[in-house]
Amino acid sequence: MPAITELWLDRKYVTDYERHDGFMDQAERLRKMVSEQTTPRRISRVITVTSGKGGVGKSNISVNLAIALSRLGNRVIIFDADFGLANVEVMLGIRPGYNLADLMFKGKSLSDIITVGPENIGFISGGSGIQELTNLTRDQIIYLIQKLVELDEKADIIIIDTGAGISDSVMEFIAASTEVLLVATPEPTSLTDAYALLKALNRRTDISVQDMVIKMVANRVDSQEEGKELYNKLNLVVSKFLDIKLDFLGAVIKDDCVSKAVMKQKPAIILYPNSQFAKSVSAFADVLCNNKQENQPEKKGIAQLFTNLLRSRIKK
Repeated sequence: MPAITELWLDRKYVTDYERHDGFMDQAERLRKMVSEQTTPRRISRVITVTSGKGGVGKSNISVNLAIALSRLGNRVIIFDADFGLANVEVMLGIRPGYNLADLMFKGKSLSDIITVGPENIGFISGGSGIQELTNLTRDQIIYLIQKLVELDEKADIIIIDTGAGISDSVMEFIAASTEVLLVATPEPTSLTDAYALLKALNRRTDISVQDMVIKMVANRVDSQEEGKELYNKLNLVVSKFLDIKLDFLGAVIKDDCVSKAVMKQKPAIILYPNSQFAKSVSAFADVLCNNKQENQPEKKGIAQLFTNLLRSRIKK
């Protein structure tokens, strides 16, 4: 990839980017590029959906929540950051032609890698590009951030569907985020793994967990009361041992329509609009779009998230 030597600054091109190479820390320069040089007219809201273990319905929440948010008039894009799995595209019943790696290495445009999904949501597959993030050069990182600035202008809300667990790639995405939805079920392993994820996040010294908004979703519960009890159990140990504030977004009562929708490769909120599941997810969207909700995070956009994500990987 050719060196990136031009940056947009106040509608003028700065062509001597390399000139100050020895005078400014690379990570600091990249942060300045996003916050000052390439500030878009619109900044997207980024919601990262994660879980302590697999199989708890995280991707189902991501896909159906995206549609519910779209129905409220938002331009929504799902970014599938779960490398190695294709849960989101299976649930949407679509197969993207290109992914993030094609943007970074094969000259594809941002529009090329956005696949149109049901009810006007967009979908981006991270594909092998997620794994390649660890090997990007400085110039490739700058190129990627510039493209993601364009993505900020194309979407009001971007939902990042991470992998499950506490692998390095998952934790990097969560740590770079300001708004996180943590999905857990009543299974004891789900609850302990959710706590393990929060504990790992709390131990990081490169972020301030107090600046993050983390909301729990209790999935596949028998009642709303069980969902709140599940949250109370987790929050009890979190508030006692961690410096994290854990909020409760709500509960999703177990519903056979979800597995039926997956088999048909259609989102449950479309196939079964009157189901308990659809009503719960729609209620989440209403809460998330309520500007009066407490602890509302500042919108920083997808470009800033990737800047945070790649900050420690900029090669000197």
